[in-house]
Amino acid sequence: MKLDGGIAGAIGGTPLIRLERLFRDEPFAVFGKLEGMNPGGSAKDRPALHMLREAIRRGDVIEGSTVIESSSGNLAISLAQLCRFLGIRFICVVDPRTTDAHKRIIRSLGGEIELVEQPDAATGEFLPARIARVKELLGTIPDAYWTNQYGNPDNARSHQDTTMREIGDELGKIDYLFCGVSSCGTIRGCADYIRSRGWTTKVVAVDAQGSILFGGSSGPRRFPGLGAAIVPDLHGGDLADIVVKVSDADCVWGCRELARREAILAGASSGGVLAAVRRLAGSIPAGSICAAILPDRGERYMSSVFDDEWVKRELEIDPDAWNRGD
Repeated sequence: MKLDGGIAGAIGGTPLIRLERLFRDEPFAVFGKLEGMNPGGSAKDRPALHMLREAIRRGDVIEGSTVIESSSGNLAISLAQLCRFLGIRFICVVDPRTTDAHKRIIRSLGGEIELVEQPDAATGEFLPARIARVKELLGTIPDAYWTNQYGNPDNARSHQDTTMREIGDELGKIDYLFCGVSSCGTIRGCADYIRSRGWTTKVVAVDAQGSILFGGSSGPRRFPGLGAAIVPDLHGGDLADIVVKVSDADCVWGCRELARREAILAGASSGGVLAAVRRLAGSIPAGSICAAILPDRGERYMSSVFDDEWVKRELEIDPDAWNRGD
């Protein structure tokens, strides 16, 4: 069994464009890596491909295997797509924060959904409950394999070998890298690439308020894919030089500004990344080259980020004020 050609061959090589209008008044340049242009719609296509390829090479995934993963949505779509291409079964364990749009796409690609409806009793968080359910399924399904995005080094290697390499090939040594964090695969791989070359790049981790990845107490987060309730094995103490915590409102603002000024429709965590750039703008030296990884596309957030009534109800913010530039 091989994972080559077809849809797998379309993963990576995403556009890197200068966000000239969004940051036109700043003395530095910001380039957005549009990971939503991957065929599965997100940066998660890269680790899905690499983790499965390596599992096949090792013999962990064979004909008749069942792949299992815990995901907030995007990795599940990527794995569902590639498992359908391989002709093997895929089960995704999700929780109530996973959007209906994500779940519909997963099912359309042949993926099966296990919904964990109650959080972990000890922590009150869904992620430990999802992982516990994964382990239960592993014990009952023959030839089952857990890709384990939280601890699989192949997750990080995919970004070291492709995402950051592509940025470096196009821009050379950059001054700042802005990257959202959750499983920490993307930032770990990019940071490893940067440090292996001796670059002085400042790696900025963009975390969600209510996440414990860089300290603080756990709290509610409305959007999947940014922040975490447990610290994954890929974290490590040398992960970032700067940490910026963003709110749900920051994510919505960033998404809407990106759409309004650059005509780019991106997902919630992309908005958070751009809000972090704006937050640090006053401390970024003139002439700096900044890269911002924008993880996914925005169509999956029509009922939240881009829904005025949702924003008014859930965030108690009048989006019309943003539209007017107030």
